[in-house]
Amino acid sequence: MLDRLLASLKARFGSAPALAETPRGVDVLADMADRRVMRRYLDKPVDPALVDTLCAVALSAPSKSDLQQADIVIVSDKGQREKLEALLPDNPWVKAAPVFLVFCGNNRRHRLLFEWRGRPFVNDHLDAFFNASVDAGIVLATFMMAADRAGLGSCPISAIRNHAAAVSGILGLPDHVFPVAALGVGWPSFAGVMSPRLGLDVTVHRDRYDESGLRDRIATYDRRREAVQPYKSQRYTAAFGESDSYGWSEDKARQYSVPERADFGAFVRAKGFKLD
Repeated sequence: MLDRLLASLKARFGSAPALAETPRGVDVLADMADRRVMRRYLDKPVDPALVDTLCAVALSAPSKSDLQQADIVIVSDKGQREKLEALLPDNPWVKAAPVFLVFCGNNRRHRLLFEWRGRPFVNDHLDAFFNASVDAGIVLATFMMAADRAGLGSCPISAIRNHAAAVSGILGLPDHVFPVAALGVGWPSFAGVMSPRLGLDVTVHRDRYDESGLRDRIATYDRRREAVQPYKSQRYTAAFGESDSYGWSEDKARQYSVPERADFGAFVRAKGFKLD
């Protein structure tokens, strides 16, 4: 099992730590290192009680100062799902997911505690929004890990933030409650594909942040990624042409060359948050 863990890490990052002894829980670590995003599912329902259980496990995750600022909306009504799916035309696989969830940040409950006691909410600035966002992200990640352990596959859907106001209206989210990401969940129909990640020498730092040699290290990752998982097509060729070498850095530079979610700040402010 240690060999499997190290092999998965090497496949993911291009290298693996020099781990000589087998750590406790190595089987779980190996599964986590080998996890794959899943967008193809069997035509098989997921027990609602299992979904509820996974929600409970996810909400057992750490929470900033025990504020518990994350909510999960289970969208099972056909009409509700169709409204949300209509907002995601570039994600047609969403329709095939037996389970559709929306993870939300919730700073409303915290504020209500002050309202009920007639006290001013003195920390009304960016940190309130940030804390709720992070709580929701932690719960989302924990749900995905729990789903993996139960044999399910999942894929997060950040594109719902492209239509944050519409999603908020469909789900009836009140002030200070906002969508962070959706999640499609189901029984996998194939093994999935591992996505290579940036080398550990790029994203793990020792004592101080260090980006020496960063350009060369990203170029190395581009070559490794292109060799094992080449992109099927190049983005925006009308604007940028066809590149002979098309790796991760070129794809991401093209992807974010188009303005996206420019109205998200206005949406967050309309939800009552001050972002100072």
